[in-house]
Amino acid sequence: MDSCDVVIVGGGPAGSSCAWRLRAHGISSVVLDASDFPRTKLCAGWITPRVVHHLDIDIPSYPHGIVRLDRMFVEYYGRKRSRSWTIPTRQFSIRRFEFDCWLLQRSGAVVRKHKAVQIRKDADGFVIDDMFRCRYIVGAGGTLCPVYSTFFKGLNQRSRDAQVCTLEEEFPFAERDGTCRLWFMENGLPGYSWFVPKGNGWVNVGVGALSKPLQQSGTSLKDHWRHFTRKLADLGLIAEHDFQPGGYTYYVRSPSKYGQCGNCFIVGDAAGLATSDLAEGIGPAVESGLRAADAIATGNPYSLDGITGYSWPGFVAGLVRSLI
Repeated sequence: MDSCDVVIVGGGPAGSSCAWRLRAHGISSVVLDASDFPRTKLCAGWITPRVVHHLDIDIPSYPHGIVRLDRMFVEYYGRKRSRSWTIPTRQFSIRRFEFDCWLLQRSGAVVRKHKAVQIRKDADGFVIDDMFRCRYIVGAGGTLCPVYSTFFKGLNQRSRDAQVCTLEEEFPFAERDGTCRLWFMENGLPGYSWFVPKGNGWVNVGVGALSKPLQQSGTSLKDHWRHFTRKLADLGLIAEHDFQPGGYTYYVRSPSKYGQCGNCFIVGDAAGLATSDLAEGIGPAVESGLRAADAIATGNPYSLDGITGYSWPGFVAGLVRSLI
C-alpha cells in the first residue's frame, strides 16, 4: 500500500491547484485520476484575470493556445424586448484538453491513474481502495467525487434548484472575428448559450440552463440546442458542421456549504462552487484548491466563505434589471 501525506482525488484545476500550492509549502501529494492526461474535458474554457493572478500564469510563456477576449457580444431576451451590446472586456479562453494537463504537470505532484471507489477513515487517516493511505484527503473529483459522496453527502445535500445542465461541443473551426458571444434567456431558456473562440483555430459552443426551471418550462435542452445550432448557421458563424454535443450536470453555489470534515476536504465542483451568474467553475475550483492546501499546511480552518460567487460581478444582474 502506498502511503503519503496528502491524496488528492481528481486532477482537474481544483486538484492541480491544490497540489501546486502544497508543493510551495514543501508538502508532497499524490493525485489520483481515472483518466490519462491530456484528456478531453467539455468546458467553455473561460478563465478570468483573477484565475491568471491566483495561478501566477505568465500569458506570453503559456505553451498552448490562449486567447485574450477583448470584446464580447451579449444579447439578452427579456419578456417584452431584447437588447444587445458589444462591450470591452478582459477575459481569456483556453482549451481544457491543454490547460488541465499543463497545470497538473506544473504542480509537481505524483500522478497515478486510478479511479477511486471506496474510501474509509481509520485511526491513522484515510485508505483508498486498500491501495493508498494518507493523513489528509482532498476531494477534487467533480460532481461525482467519491470523497463528497462518502463524507459530505449528509452535510452538503444538493438542491435541484442549484443544478445546471449543459450540452456543448468543442471542435476545430476557422475563426471569423474572435468575438466571444453570449445569448441569455433566448426562447425562454433559463440560462444562456455561448460561442467561445479558442486558440489555434478551435471553438466551443454550448447551451446551459438551470435544470428545474427547464423541466418546468416543458422544453428540453435538446430543443434549445437545435434552435441554437440553427442560429449559428443563420448568423454565418458555423455552417456545414455535423454537431455531436456532449452533456453533463453540476451545481452552482448555494448557502450553508461545508468544505472540511476533520482532515478531509472538498474543492471545486465536488463542493458545488460554480458561480451564480455564469455557472463558471474554473475560478472557484482554483480558489478552493489553493485554500485547502493552505489549510493543510497551516492547520487553519478551511472555509468556502468568500470564494468567488460571480464571474462578472454586477453585469448579469444589471442586464436583468434593465429589461424587466
